[in-house]
Amino acid sequence: MLKTFRLGGIHPAENKLSANKKIESLELPKQVIIPLGQHIGAPAQAVVNKGDKVKVGTLIAQASGFVSANIHSSVSGTVAKIDVAPDSSGNKRPAIFIDVEGDEWEESIDRSDKLVKEITMDSKAIVERVKDCGIVGLGGATFPSHVKLSPPPGSKAEIIVINAVECEPYLTSDHQLMLEKADEILVGVKILMKAVNVEKAVIGIENNKKDAIKLMSEKAADYAGITIEPLKVQYPQGGEKQLIDACIRRQVPSGALPIATGAVVQNVGTAFAVYEAVQKNKPLFERVVTVTGKSLAKPSNFLSRVGTPMNQLIEAAGGLPEDTGKVISGGPMMGKAMPSTDSMVVKGCSGILIMQSLEAKRKEMSDCIRCAKCVHVCPMGLVPSYLMRVSELNMVEEAEADRVYDCIECGSCSYTCPANRPLLDYIRLGKGKVMGIMRARAAAAAPKK
Repeated sequence: MLKTFRLGGIHPAENKLSANKKIESLELPKQVIIPLGQHIGAPAQAVVNKGDKVKVGTLIAQASGFVSANIHSSVSGTVAKIDVAPDSSGNKRPAIFIDVEGDEWEESIDRSDKLVKEITMDSKAIVERVKDCGIVGLGGATFPSHVKLSPPPGSKAEIIVINAVECEPYLTSDHQLMLEKADEILVGVKILMKAVNVEKAVIGIENNKKDAIKLMSEKAADYAGITIEPLKVQYPQGGEKQLIDACIRRQVPSGALPIATGAVVQNVGTAFAVYEAVQKNKPLFERVVTVTGKSLAKPSNFLSRVGTPMNQLIEAAGGLPEDTGKVISGGPMMGKAMPSTDSMVVKGCSGILIMQSLEAKRKEMSDCIRCAKCVHVCPMGLVPSYLMRVSELNMVEEAEADRVYDCIECGSCSYTCPANRPLLDYIRLGKGKVMGIMRARAAAAAPKK
């Protein structure tokens, strides 16, 4: 029997419309807009000025703290300005605008397709290279990878767990990456193993990707310590805590980090980016983005440079359909609806979903009927109906007492609610307030320097 996580979960329609669509390199735009905050943590600080010439891979913004990430130019050209630009939520954020002039890369980047298997760096040098190249988690959370590869004092890594489940409906970028770059991914996993000094790694892949499971299993036979774990199709298996439970049968305690189980979790796309950083000295300035939707003429997987306007990806997939009701950055469950398509591709952009008007329209909310379906499907063992209520009434102490901070915002509760209640919307509000209070409390309790 296939493994999966043991608490909650749902199985929404998969709608993998772009499955087996080969990765296409997108044409370079005339201008890129590269935000300074593309990761969890402090935004990077610009190290270029208007008028500066840059190449592909040039450092243009430096990490401003331990939990931060370097940012590199994705094109060659001239810095037009440093200004603000709307992100996918419509909020204006600092960004670097670069006018594209050709495609000249930094000479230090190895652009050959030759597979480099031998890992010559030691663990410390690997972590430093990952940091220098601005690698972040590509599953959506965008946590700086060098931080994950540096477990806190008292914690010890025992195993690398690779998230290749791609449980979010519609998205196929990770699936296609495995089909086209299996060896590079596996070398990347070996690099991650060496970085945290472990001998074991497991790659979890959901069973709706049988071709990827077959290929990765065949290839993994040549890489000691790496096993492929086929998993039952179950959302939200891509959550770190759910994936750890599914793959190694350990559960992360409430409020704790995954390292508490001895596991370091990385996305399969991140493993590929680590391979390119360590073996090819290539910073993270491009990624695979799925552009999809039921009315879209050409659902596709595009290799897109960071800073490329999302409009360009949509046009390359056939243009915005007439019956478009909503454009989402990411997938339908955890993605965010965009107020416009004027934003740009960032490191954490795994997909662009164009939803039809009928699908995008919210149904009218009615009173809770106490059916407990939201409780049954919550993968964190929470009571979403109660958390919505206390969040709505600003009862922050009650929300904290009932572990609102453990919510992974997967949306399973809202998806399954027969009363169409916007459970996650309110829980997000409550969680934000509680997390703010907890951070302030921790800062006040910290020893003064």
